Amino acid sequence: MSIEIDHIGIAVNSLDHRTPFWVALGLIMGEDEELPNDRVIARFFSTSGESDVPPRIELLQATSPESPIGRFIEKRGEGIQQIAFRVENIEHTISILLENGVQMIDDIPRIGAHGSMIAFVHPKSTGGVLVEIVQRT
Repeated sequence: MSIEIDHIGIAVNSLDHRTPFWVALGLIMGEDEELPNDRVIARFFSTSGESDVPPRIELLQATSPESPIGRFIEKRGEGIQQIAFRVENIEHTISILLENGVQMIDDIPRIGAHGSMIAFVHPKSTGGVLVEIVQRT
C-alpha cells in the first residue's frame, strides 16, 4: 500500500490576504475551486508547475460561517486545519482503518477538490489531528 502526503490544509479568513506570503516564498498558485457542499473555496499552491504534484498547500476560505472551516476559524482562529494523505485505493484504506478501530467522519468516500475522492478520519483517532485520505482520479 502506497501512501504519501498530498497536501496540508490551512483555514484562512481571506485567500487574497494570505496568498502573498506563499507566492513570495516561491510557490505556484493554482486555480481557485469552490466546493459548495463543503461551503468553502480552496486555493492550492505547489512547488512545481504541476498543480497536482504533492505535497501542496491548500488555503481554505469559508463561504459560510456555519461551514466546517467557518466553525474551525471561529473556535481556533486561522491555521492548519488538516493534513491529507494520498492513497491508491481509498475504499480499501477506509476498510483497514475501520478494522483497526479508527473512527471515521466519512465511512464512504465523497468527491473533493479536483474531482478526487476523499474521506476524513475523526481527530479522536489521531491525537487531535484532522486527517484527510485522498484518492486522485
